[in-house]
Amino acid sequence: MLGIPFSIMPADIDETPKPGEAPEAFAIRIAREKAIEVSGKVSQSLVLAADTIVTIDGEILGKPSDPEHAAAMLQRLSGRKHSVYTAICMINQLRGETFEELDRTDVWFSSIDEAQIQDYIRREHVMDKAGAYAIQGFASVHIPKIEGSFSNVMGLPLHLVYDLLLRAGT
Repeated sequence: MLGIPFSIMPADIDETPKPGEAPEAFAIRIAREKAIEVSGKVSQSLVLAADTIVTIDGEILGKPSDPEHAAAMLQRLSGRKHSVYTAICMINQLRGETFEELDRTDVWFSSIDEAQIQDYIRREHVMDKAGAYAIQGFASVHIPKIEGSFSNVMGLPLHLVYDLLLRAGT
């Protein structure tokens, strides 16, 4: 969308929260560890790494382990507000600089019943989605309101990426 050429290089890191680690600190740490790990594989590059998490009641909702787990997550989100955080770590190897930022968006779900939850799970692939939903898909019919960046909930807050690119001198 920004018209910038890029390559994707997955990072192989442990994404387990540390005991007592706050969700925001967890997201920042994971983005940083991803960026550092990828930076060790490239040179003379601008490395951007991100991590997006869904939280409710101070708990991180990761990716569901099975359809029943996905249904339990969606039931928990039903009729409630939750927060989505995306941490970004950008390493400019040419200038030896590192930038980190965190974005937050609050998302409200309508009350959804078990039949609607099962229909959604059948309709979309939710197993690789934090919180078991994708706002850019059919889940949007159950989301009457957000406060913050829509692209953050999709996983990469473009306004923040653009700002970091400018700060990194690109």
